Amino acid sequence: MGEAADALAQGDRPAVEVGFVQAGGEVGGLGLLQIPPMDLGQVEVVKGVASALHGAGAMGGVINLLSRRPASEPEREFLLNRSTRGATDAIAFLSSPLSRGWSASLLGGGHWQEIDDVDDDGWADLSGYDRAVLRPRVFWDGGDGRSLFATAGFTYEDRDGGTPRGSILPATGEPYVEALETHRYDAGAFGQFLLKNRYVVTARAAAARQSHDHQFGELLERDHHDTAFAEIAVRGGAGRQTWVGGIAVERDAYSPRDVSRLAYAFVVPGAFGQFDYNVTSAVSLSASGRLDAHSEYGTFFSPRISVLARSGRWTSRASVGTGFFAATPLTEETEAAGLSRLQVLEPLAAERGLSASFDVTRTDGPLSYTATLFASRISDPVHVDRSPSYALRNLDDPTANVGVELLGTLRKEPFALTGTYTYVRARETVDGIDEDVPQTPRHSAGIVGTWEREDVGRVGVEWYYTGRQALEENPYRTSSEPYMIVGILAERQFGRIRFFVNGENLSGVRQSKWDPLLRPARAVDGRWTVDAWAPLEGRNINGGIRVGF
Repeated sequence: MGEAADALAQGDRPAVEVGFVQAGGEVGGLGLLQIPPMDLGQVEVVKGVASALHGAGAMGGVINLLSRRPASEPEREFLLNRSTRGATDAIAFLSSPLSRGWSASLLGGGHWQEIDDVDDDGWADLSGYDRAVLRPRVFWDGGDGRSLFATAGFTYEDRDGGTPRGSILPATGEPYVEALETHRYDAGAFGQFLLKNRYVVTARAAAARQSHDHQFGELLERDHHDTAFAEIAVRGGAGRQTWVGGIAVERDAYSPRDVSRLAYAFVVPGAFGQFDYNVTSAVSLSASGRLDAHSEYGTFFSPRISVLARSGRWTSRASVGTGFFAATPLTEETEAAGLSRLQVLEPLAAERGLSASFDVTRTDGPLSYTATLFASRISDPVHVDRSPSYALRNLDDPTANVGVELLGTLRKEPFALTGTYTYVRARETVDGIDEDVPQTPRHSAGIVGTWEREDVGRVGVEWYYTGRQALEENPYRTSSEPYMIVGILAERQFGRIRFFVNGENLSGVRQSKWDPLLRPARAVDGRWTVDAWAPLEGRNINGGIRVGF
């Protein structure tokens, strides 16, 4: 997930799509770590503003997790995993060709985590949960450019945190429970066919419902979140040019039963297009744009232009684009604290984004190096005030970030080595004070080395550095400590059976080694803990077995 992490570092929250069903990006959606890797075939990352083709939810880019497709022969894989921190995973993946171009797959999994108070302070550093996942898929390839893909999914999760059973808050002498029960249902289909043996027509549609029962101590918040979209597009080309055009409609509705004043329902019809032109064999241009008519915030036009140039061992790319994001009461801060105490004193405006990037890559045999410059600017950014009141509003001044990313890769079988360094300067102005965006480290770096031999096994070692981060509403400090994390993975294969062990955070970094996680007094938003700026669980080792036949 390295590129996914980079996408998060370089912009706003990106949209996450599993195949084409949106799974994350919106607050409260599925996180990347809740999607079993056994179900993935490929990961595609679009960095920067990507609203021109992907709509309002892609102002921070797109992480597209492409589904694993059935092979030509039946496959059955089973995985069992257990960690030293009390996590257990049991996953099964089944796939098989059927007949006349049809094939199908089924993913099922059970995941459990024991509640764990690592530092014995009376508060759960790891929430306990029970999660079940079921996802069938059907594929059809009719030849001559005709295909169909359909899927449905169900996820259930019951998560408990706060004070573990038998523990109390030191400040009150009473227990305090944080809990979240989630039901998620989704379904979607994608199809394509050739028109006049020249144009490719594609159609896709998906819908999802996510229901939550949140408990924040004495408060209960229940909600439904419904999303849906449909899209039809046509693409073609001739000579040096290719193009695509289409229409789409999206719906996003949030229905909180206990905080009905914050309900919303948006409908967004739109039209989009993209034109690609190969100027020469070494230079290509791409221009795209999207026009959206938002039912609440009005009409937005989101263009994007990029240039790609190649010369020998060098490749460079430059792009600039704009986008927008519909403001809602659902943010990372309100997800953690709840909505009951939240004030919205005036109508919110949509966020508008502008981003640009330029990168240069050189390849020398097994070595490749990439340097990327990036910048973005968000106008009318949504901000959550957490002192002296708990309120949601748009800031008067834009939020901006600029940065550089350096990436180097060495691949010489059976070895691979990757190193990254990212510098991000993210600034916001709150009530006339210019300051760093909280929990955005200016410096971060990582090194990952692997040895892998087919049908034998693999070994991997990783090292990550996270620099200082500005903190807000933390009674113990205004900036975090830098820290380093070391991990190792080893896997050995014996025929159809693989045994693996994975050591995470072997350096034992834990936030509570510096300061308490619990606050001395309850915050104005109702929370009893400070924001997490470092790992909470410390060292964790997991191991298991994976069987395929």
